[in-house]
Amino acid sequence: MSDVVALTGSQRKYLRGLAHGLKPVVLVGRGGVSAALLEELDQALESHELIKVRFNGFKEEKKDLIGEMARVTGAVAVGLIGHIAILFRPRRDPDKRMLQVPKNP
Repeated sequence: MSDVVALTGSQRKYLRGLAHGLKPVVLVGRGGVSAALLEELDQALESHELIKVRFNGFKEEKKDLIGEMARVTGAVAVGLIGHIAILFRPRRDPDKRMLQVPKNP
């Protein structure tokens, strides 16, 4: 996907607030960022739009891996807290989008 969403700082903060109560839905373990993990990540983003990804392995490389995962899936890395990343990507079909990110004034 090439149509990456551009978010401002206040929009990222809003999404981090929404993600506060979420549980991680994708786990990065010993297998690293494989094709299967990227497929799972893509499906999770299409279903939920806003997800958490937990790093059980590759903790030192997590910032690079988050960037790669976001680039491949067309998502935006909204935040990183400890070993948990928050990713956002609106659904491809505008009529089925669940989250409405507030516009900036």
